[in-house]
Amino acid sequence: MLSLRRRTTRGWSTATRYSIASGVVITALALTLIALLVPVDKFGSRTTVAAAAPAAGEDDGLGTVSTAYGPLTAADRDFVRKVRLAGLWELPAGRQAQQRGTRPAIRTAGDHLVDGHTELDRQVIQVGQALGIDLPNQPSAQQQDWLGQMSRAKGDEYERLFTQLLRRAHGKVFSLLAGIRAQTRNSMVRALATSANATVLDHITVLEDTGLVDFDGLSDNVPPTK
Repeated sequence: MLSLRRRTTRGWSTATRYSIASGVVITALALTLIALLVPVDKFGSRTTVAAAAPAAGEDDGLGTVSTAYGPLTAADRDFVRKVRLAGLWELPAGRQAQQRGTRPAIRTAGDHLVDGHTELDRQVIQVGQALGIDLPNQPSAQQQDWLGQMSRAKGDEYERLFTQLLRRAHGKVFSLLAGIRAQTRNSMVRALATSANATVLDHITVLEDTGLVDFDGLSDNVPPTK
């Protein structure tokens, strides 16, 4: 049997033997390629999971970006934009309270809003420029609606509406601050969160000092007191 195989092999032409060898090599390469592709197809989703946007905040589609101040996540950028948005409506709300407030406590709250957000707005603009974050330049539609409500209200109705709207808004920002301050790895965002935390807490305090906060009405499911 062995001698028969040898005679058969010797009978093949050089071209035939070359074709067979080439086929073996191509088959081996194909099997190797399949072996490499299968793990990538099955486990390549790890990259997607690692790059997924954090649960908190809105994803702007840019993912995590490297900066000189540390990684900048979608949640970090969302937070910076929210700080800017807060100032865009709370500054005019504070000025309005300074002018229209009949209670000293309302005028004091207006003073704190103006002072706090003037400084915080200066900081957030610096952070936005340093980190390349596009910042809004006008209040959101909801914030414009709040300003409109206060502008239309009069007397005691105005002061109660001012206090309730601002207290609700600050409560939401306060809870956001805690998460960002604890999780961010960007030093500029962390410093902004620290400043914002002190400012928001001060504003919550002076708003509550008015004695007009309806704590039962702070839920999103309850319309503000008018």
